[in-house]
Amino acid sequence: MRILSNVNLTGLLIVLLAAIFFCFHNVIVRILYSQQNILGIWQVGGFVTPTLSHSFLLLLLRMLWVVPLMALVSQRLYGNTWREINQLKQPSHRSIVWEAMGCGFLMFLYLVLLYISISYIPTGIAITLFFTYPIFTALLAWRLFNDVPSLLRWLVIGLTLIGTFLTIPYAYGGEQQTLAIGIGTGIASGMVYAGYTVFAQRSFQRLHPVPFTWISFTTTLIFSVLCLIIWRPNEGDLPWLAIAIGSLLSALFTLAGHVLNNWGIHLIGASRAAIIGATNPALTVVLAGLAIQESLTNIQILGVCLVTFSIALLNYEKAAPGAEKRPFK
Repeated sequence: MRILSNVNLTGLLIVLLAAIFFCFHNVIVRILYSQQNILGIWQVGGFVTPTLSHSFLLLLLRMLWVVPLMALVSQRLYGNTWREINQLKQPSHRSIVWEAMGCGFLMFLYLVLLYISISYIPTGIAITLFFTYPIFTALLAWRLFNDVPSLLRWLVIGLTLIGTFLTIPYAYGGEQQTLAIGIGTGIASGMVYAGYTVFAQRSFQRLHPVPFTWISFTTTLIFSVLCLIIWRPNEGDLPWLAIAIGSLLSALFTLAGHVLNNWGIHLIGASRAAIIGATNPALTVVLAGLAIQESLTNIQILGVCLVTFSIALLNYEKAAPGAEKRPFK
């Protein structure tokens, strides 16, 4: 029986902790939108209504924390971060800047869509719908790079579609229009994220992931500001202190998740880390059930497990013995 080395075990635990932090972020977003029963003890939340303008507002407040925090830790993650960013001022590197900003717009779009989805339907379901993105990633790679899906990938696509179908809350106690918006934006966020990953991977050939990610975060912040200028929230009497605290916690969990995930990838490689990261939908369901008493039907839980298994299986295919280990995601 093969025994995991201390480094591998540490890496697995770090990536798992990163996934848990991402789940906490998802639950916090849900609390900001709707009042929840925390640990079955007290009621809190519902600070903003599920509107497009409030999604822009929450994303803006999150990025106001994330961008400077990322700037502080980026030098530790990659020593040449600011040198590479300064080099982008040269006219010959202008195409790289446009690529990074384009991916930043895709990041902004998929986050807004995911926020809207979480505001309308249970957190675990919204995240499961988002995690259909490998289907669209495989199809985009096929279309753009002639990367023909293997038989295993077609199997994963089929299993993911079945799991998604089982997860969709047909009988959830909300209005049909609310359900349609939540389901549609959840799947759409996965589609946009698939485009983000495909184009980001191509950009990584010319720009390191750390400065690329900071540029993407900054672009997301800029688009959030621009959209808030156009779609201003109607309410002028929002509980700003509660929203600011929630946004700070969301930013800290997001940044901690990224840093730990990058650290884990450095220890065990991107493919193994991706397998652990595929547990995000199931972990979100468990955490949402424990923290805010969200419950799913047995059929929906089966769907979540099927999607989780499918994504893990797809990532396992990529974990070839000679696969290149990347230090950053």
